[in-house]
Amino acid sequence: MAELLSRLRTLVAQSDLTLSETQLAQCIQYVTLLDKWNSAYNLTSVRDPEEMLIKHVLDSLVVAPYLIGQHFIDVGTGPGLPGVLLAIYYPEKQFTLLDSLGKRIRFLNQVKMQLQLQNIHPLQSRVEDHHPQQGYDGVISRAFASLNDMLNWCRHLPAPDGRFFAMKGAAVQEEIAALPDFVKVDAIHPLQVPQLDAQRHLVVLSKA
Repeated sequence: MAELLSRLRTLVAQSDLTLSETQLAQCIQYVTLLDKWNSAYNLTSVRDPEEMLIKHVLDSLVVAPYLIGQHFIDVGTGPGLPGVLLAIYYPEKQFTLLDSLGKRIRFLNQVKMQLQLQNIHPLQSRVEDHHPQQGYDGVISRAFASLNDMLNWCRHLPAPDGRFFAMKGAAVQEEIAALPDFVKVDAIHPLQVPQLDAQRHLVVLSKA
């Protein structure tokens, strides 16, 4: 655990992020839990906790500076990526973590309890069946197959002035060329994930 913590400190120092000792410890607690549950529940294909620090923790946290608003939904959150990490980074913001699989929601309820994260709200539902009373400031997705699918399935989720935050790999331009006409691109941010040899982008969109 001490080794992981030291490794995480190094990675964070190579980024533009600032985390307190409490936040660093929560990130390590999350990775430890994920590693423990993964053998039984198969929550992620990443098996090595050190690799999780780069591919899950830092890869989720690098979008934090771009989030605007207070209430967010992480659609298709899986084991809480990026939602859990963003909730650790922003204890004052609220994150609904939506997934259709019960085993993932059970894991997230355990994370909520053990990390004492009062600002995450795990929710088992298909995205098309979730109709919030109030729209979200931000709809975040990390694992959707395509930008087009994400936007069409999540169209009803943002508030009138809410935004979509789509975390994508390299080939964003092709997907942007095929966007539905009810959205416009506000920004495309290249993301730098320390020690990750892959391209990452955050596409920010709003309703046209």
